[in-house]
Amino acid sequence: MTCPAAPEHQPVYLGGPRFQTDPVELYREMRRDHGAVAPVVLDGDVPAWLVLGYRELHQVTSDPVLFSRDSDLWNQWDRIPADWPLLPMIGRKQPSILYTVGERHRERAAVISEALEAVDPFELKGHAERFADELIDELCGKGSCDIVGQYAMLLPLRVLARLYGFSDDQGPGLVTAMNDMINGREGALEGQRHLAESMIALLAAKLAEPGTDVVSRMLANRAGFTVEEVAQDLMVMMAAGHQPTADWIGNSLRLMLTDDRFAASLAGGRHSVGEAMNEVLWEDTPTQNVAGRWTSRDTNLGGQAIGRGDLVLLGIAAANGDPHVRTDAGALTGGNNAFFSFGHGEHRCPFPAQEVAEVIARTGIEVLLDRLPDVDLAVPAGELTRRPSPWLRGLTELPVTYTPTPALGATR
Repeated sequence: MTCPAAPEHQPVYLGGPRFQTDPVELYREMRRDHGAVAPVVLDGDVPAWLVLGYRELHQVTSDPVLFSRDSDLWNQWDRIPADWPLLPMIGRKQPSILYTVGERHRERAAVISEALEAVDPFELKGHAERFADELIDELCGKGSCDIVGQYAMLLPLRVLARLYGFSDDQGPGLVTAMNDMINGREGALEGQRHLAESMIALLAAKLAEPGTDVVSRMLANRAGFTVEEVAQDLMVMMAAGHQPTADWIGNSLRLMLTDDRFAASLAGGRHSVGEAMNEVLWEDTPTQNVAGRWTSRDTNLGGQAIGRGDLVLLGIAAANGDPHVRTDAGALTGGNNAFFSFGHGEHRCPFPAQEVAEVIARTGIEVLLDRLPDVDLAVPAGELTRRPSPWLRGLTELPVTYTPTPALGATR
């Protein structure tokens, strides 16, 4: 692939500090310099394209033939070393649903959707409430804590582990492994290995003794897919279900603690919780950029000449904020769900998975506000920092204070 040569039009390194500190302004500058599609470089000076425009992202995600999920099409594989830190994010010949196309992909998506649709919504909410209470019981008497590290980063995995069939004590190791893998830096490959080994062991246990969990249902209804393929899909589901949901909780609480428009929710208002969660999906979405799509032939996108086999990255956050469609970007988004935060098209997040994430996130926020009604930031809002990842946007920590309260134990 080729990129413009003028200095002001040089590719942007996808991983620089501004993706962490000031992504909105960075996307504005990229849009000014390049238009709706911008050249970027990944670790090792590997070139790619980042789609910034809302309409262009809709075009890419609506055409799975031209913009394929088949990573074998990539024209840069001869430059990719075996220890490239982004391999867990941009894999080759991985037998997971992420890189499957056509009818085979639709069949795999149906297996996942059916396994998740069978989750009882009351049971799901009950698990989320119970684990939220258990986590808050460990914090409520202290008067201060880090809501991200001690709560938001633990809750989704606790719930998903129960739904999938993992034991509760495996949670911390899975959290560390997935964070390392998703951040795409040191430890990424080790994290991927740990997750894979854990998933394979779980499948072996469920093959020997099936239960009423998601994993057992997928194994019983795998429609000709191998156990390895099911394991790969489960890893995708676990990673996609945990980290973005944890960041959704953290980012929503940050908004509610720093923006006067949501002050009512801190006194128990439920409507404001939903509004805050929706606004986060527009303005501060956990899923910032997604890898990716590969062009099956030469094409033009957003005024850029895209070569056959080029990597096209989905700029979810940039498209959500595209001024061509967000002329009222400063207004509350209300019930508008036209964001790209769960993807779009054939490869979007399955609707049952989205519903599971919404229940976990909303329940986690509501239980926290019930239990710690006077929770407040412990530091100035300007001191809050984000994890150094261009892919997922979440806080490194969210320190808060509150009046110490007694633990509920098993009485709730």
